[in-house]
Amino acid sequence: MQILSKFDAISKIKDKLTFEAIVEDCGLILKIEKYAPYVCTAIHDGHNLRASLQEICQLSEAERLYEEDPVTGDFISSMPITIVALNSRYEYDLNRTPEECIYTQVWGKQVWKSPLDTQEISLSLTKHQNFYELFNQLIGTLESIYKACVIYDIHSYNYVRQKKTTPSFNIGTAQIDEKRWQQEISHFIKQLRHIELPNLEISAEKNAVFQGLGYLAGYISKNFKNTLVLPTEIKKFYMDENTGEVFPIVVNESKVALKKAISLNAAYFSRRNTIRKSIKRIELLSSKLDPGIKKLDNQLFNLTKDVETLVYINPVNPVQEQKRFFAKKYKITPDFRYRQLNIDPYQFKERLYRLPVDEIKDVGIQNLYRSVINSYAEKIDLLTTIGTEQFFYNSLKYYGEPNNQDIDNAKFILYARHDIEENAERFDSHYAHKTFLSAISTYGFKCKVELSSKIIAGAMVNNSRKTILINRRKSWTQTELEGLIHHELGVHMVTTINSTLQPLKIFKLGLPGNTHTQEGLAILSEYLSNTLTLMRLKTLALRVLAVHMMVNNYSFSRTFEALVDGYKINEQSAFTIVSRAYRGGGFTKDYLYLRGLKDAISYLNKENNAALFIGKTSFGYLEIINELIQRNILESPRYLPQSLSMNPSQNTEISFIINSLR
Repeated sequence: MQILSKFDAISKIKDKLTFEAIVEDCGLILKIEKYAPYVCTAIHDGHNLRASLQEICQLSEAERLYEEDPVTGDFISSMPITIVALNSRYEYDLNRTPEECIYTQVWGKQVWKSPLDTQEISLSLTKHQNFYELFNQLIGTLESIYKACVIYDIHSYNYVRQKKTTPSFNIGTAQIDEKRWQQEISHFIKQLRHIELPNLEISAEKNAVFQGLGYLAGYISKNFKNTLVLPTEIKKFYMDENTGEVFPIVVNESKVALKKAISLNAAYFSRRNTIRKSIKRIELLSSKLDPGIKKLDNQLFNLTKDVETLVYINPVNPVQEQKRFFAKKYKITPDFRYRQLNIDPYQFKERLYRLPVDEIKDVGIQNLYRSVINSYAEKIDLLTTIGTEQFFYNSLKYYGEPNNQDIDNAKFILYARHDIEENAERFDSHYAHKTFLSAISTYGFKCKVELSSKIIAGAMVNNSRKTILINRRKSWTQTELEGLIHHELGVHMVTTINSTLQPLKIFKLGLPGNTHTQEGLAILSEYLSNTLTLMRLKTLALRVLAVHMMVNNYSFSRTFEALVDGYKINEQSAFTIVSRAYRGGGFTKDYLYLRGLKDAISYLNKENNAALFIGKTSFGYLEIINELIQRNILESPRYLPQSLSMNPSQNTEISFIINSLR
């Protein structure tokens, strides 16, 4: 991070330049990612004490920390303009007047072993003065741009020593013109009350513990008539205030919640008081992509880009084992073989967890990368145990297993009559190859199509090679083939191509839960294009039951016979379905197709659902993806499935089944 003087920082502010720097002679870190009409401060977050003062300070580091406001700077790190103090309030207190900002005795304790000399006092007072000169320039600049602005002055307080029940958030209004700012204050308290945190009951009150009598609030009220300052005290529920131990999960959730509460209130303030009368909260967040994010993104991609699950999960000898299984009258378990994985799982995970995620300031983006890193740690456990008993348990951990609702939906589908296309003309893989190539030309992007003998599925997308692989042994009806095109090309390849157009490579890798989402969207694409047949739905249902049987310790042969005898499907189809479930040692993924379809339908009419197609996304991350698109950090999807513009009205039976799924 660059180091600036007060004069350099003020010059940059006058020129309305964005920057992040340590302003050394002000004792703070100033970050300006965009000139928005609000500022967040954490002026008691600092813990530094210059060496000359450490020698004569009578208080221990723990005693100083107890009265400081640790983590408050972290709470506001997602916001576009932040001021975080580096120096301890024991060096000089920015929330006290110049005459009172240097402690001698405080909270019943003597601070110094001997009185401070004139030089030490002068140095501290100069830093205090420099802070307010810089702060004055910043607020003046924002008022000149927007006419008004709001400051969130974030502090924390010790509550154990309080003799009464205290609120999670306390807003002090003693130095605020409450009559003028009543609605803005009430709105902020309302947003704070909406916050939900794990195992905590959240409350927000006005003047319940502190009245907002600090110098910063008074300085703003005196010098800037169009700027509202909201002194906000956060109860130290996020840490053990006696030991200083921080609770990371609570801190992280608090960062997410405060980001939303502050940005919502800032937008409300802006619409009522500034020249921006129709602004939304997303517009008040930064549109700047931190270079640190790009660096982390590249490191993560380079580490994980070759870890493509299906490449390793698919057996290399499916044809031979199918022949052997049929020759032995279905009484053996196929002996599938797999590609060797040239990754050391311990080194891989060590490198994963060393990635500098904590350097990302925006909590939404930070959580996105943390989730992907955790997901890849679980995925590498899965891949390094292929062919062993442990693989099954890792698959359960990574993908889960069908629940009662999944099984009931599958059985409901299987009650329906047989598909009318069952005896229709079938086309081989060479015809499919030509048909795919023709369909690709209508999308306007480039990708390859190849025939393969090394996959179990009818077709699949190899993301890293931008290639659609078609099983050379399979055949399809015309409707099935068109459905396959809408599935593989219209969703899986479209999201692969879109991911290459994003500034972040994380969407090439895939977010946690992307299998559930991508397969759900792909089946939905078949439905919307009127190519989803009853036989196809039954296949998805049988996959659920095959996984369920496998989880319940059915042998390969027993599950195969249950599908053939109980559901009257042909032996070839049964072998494919069962192989998919039992490959690797027990692969539970296949139940997610039907669940994904059900969930994809629920997202069909949601606002801004097109964001799901920017890459290998996940339903659970749609809100943050849309936020990043609106902030111009991510690109809107250039390509969308053609099926989205189609009307699934031709087959009332299929529509009835789809709409009946629970």
